[in-house]
Amino acid sequence: MSPVIASSLRLIGSVAALALCFCSATSAHALFGSKTKADEQAGAILFRDQDCAHCHGVGGRGGKKGPDLTNLRKDKLWTPAKITHQILNGGQKMPSFSDALTDRQIAQLVAWLRAKHRPIPPPAQSAAPAPAAPPTN
Repeated sequence: MSPVIASSLRLIGSVAALALCFCSATSAHALFGSKTKADEQAGAILFRDQDCAHCHGVGGRGGKKGPDLTNLRKDKLWTPAKITHQILNGGQKMPSFSDALTDRQIAQLVAWLRAKHRPIPPPAQSAAPAPAAPPTN
């Protein structure tokens, strides 16, 4: 085997090993997203519960602080890996969520953001119990 081929094979092996380490560190599931309906629904709930709509608007339609996210699925520049990176590291005006979300939660958000038909989350449940009705006499 020529030295050039041997060197190339070693380089390919090193890159593959590095990629495996990176994927296990950040979770391949989060990096490439998930495609199940359950993950899309969980992502919708996370978007609501993490108050992403504060910046990105209801349903991700855009707001005063954050851009419209409704067409990320169609934008070839916004791959699941790039969306994951943005959520983890933030950028421009967006804060990092690497300490606030698990890899699984990020994968669920990516699944929701890339869903063809985004599920609508159920209404948020109130933490306080409903007040009792006054007694009738």
